[in-house]
Amino acid sequence: MRAALMPTFAPATEMVVVRGKGPFLYTQTGQKYLDFVSGVAVNCFGHAHPGLTQVLHEQAQTLWHSSNMFRVPQAERLAKRLVKHSFGDRVFFANTGAEAIETAIKAARLYHFESNNQRQRIITFSNAFHGRTLATIAAGQNPAHMQGFMRGDFGFDQIPFEDIHALQAAVSEHTCAILLEPIQGEGGVRVFSKQFLRAVRALCDATGVLLIFDEIQCGIGRSGKLFAYQTTGVAPDIMAIAKGLGGGFPISACITREPIGVKMGLGSHGSTFGGNPLACAVANKVLDLVLAEQLLTGVLRHGEYFQTQLSGLATAHPAIFGASSGKGLMIGLTCNIPNTDVINCARANGLLIGISGNNQVRLLPPLNIEKIHIDTAIAILYSVAIQLESTGV
Repeated sequence: MRAALMPTFAPATEMVVVRGKGPFLYTQTGQKYLDFVSGVAVNCFGHAHPGLTQVLHEQAQTLWHSSNMFRVPQAERLAKRLVKHSFGDRVFFANTGAEAIETAIKAARLYHFESNNQRQRIITFSNAFHGRTLATIAAGQNPAHMQGFMRGDFGFDQIPFEDIHALQAAVSEHTCAILLEPIQGEGGVRVFSKQFLRAVRALCDATGVLLIFDEIQCGIGRSGKLFAYQTTGVAPDIMAIAKGLGGGFPISACITREPIGVKMGLGSHGSTFGGNPLACAVANKVLDLVLAEQLLTGVLRHGEYFQTQLSGLATAHPAIFGASSGKGLMIGLTCNIPNTDVINCARANGLLIGISGNNQVRLLPPLNIEKIHIDTAIAILYSVAIQLESTGV
């Protein structure tokens, strides 16, 4: 059945998902799963949210696409709202997280070019993940992702995670920007400390280097704030967002401060589908939901409760589970056996969880998750631990 597809993915062969409702997915054979993957932090309000489906239906009946040859009121409204609720002044819309990072890279390099200097290199951190285009895999520096696609570094330098001395040594007259995820996701759910981010911001201010935050996964409420940087007291100069921004509909954005965004002049960048009426109508509704009273406080409350329960799980079953990490409802749980064994056993018990680096599993429930669903997930993970212990894995 999959012979016509490039073999770039290996989905669970026994699962054919046909519908979703709230935090649950259903297969064509009638199996029900509690979904704590959420499309990898995309379905931030679960599946088939009535408010989102209504907005999509209403917009689809009037206008899907007109291109950026014409004004798109939905995009203009969304850009104005993102500026209002962030550090930024200018917005560019695209479709995917990788496109948003590409925009950020171009904006940083163009800013320095237009400022009559030769700065082009960008510093990133170990275990980073910024996308799958040529530039973004160069930024991530994962050899498995780069093999066969490029030679050279494409202008990126990588240093160890949260190593301020290595960062200070790496900054040179050729450095144009520092790029990081405030909460890393793919390489293991790791949170940059406030102290380190303050030091990075001070270094950028002292040297004229731009600070880029990749909030593709950790943004749009997942940290307990609209944007993860708002939990740190440190604001970037450029930020990429995607995933949860559309609640399941493809859209991304790059937000910049005025001196940077204004240099992205006519013809410097573009996107056929970026900022289309359908995507922007849905994203505006997502913002309505995320900014609704009590939603973000609920994310923090449920995140703290979840991590407390996971700590108890690790204490009860240390052979299987270790410490948890993360912030809000972006949580990593360390495994003391292969994380794929945990993922497969959880799926067999009706819980979908994701893989992450450093032998972690990722727990990314919808932002509007209820305590009863967290309790269900915890109960399943206890069952998983008991089953795996009994098999001597």
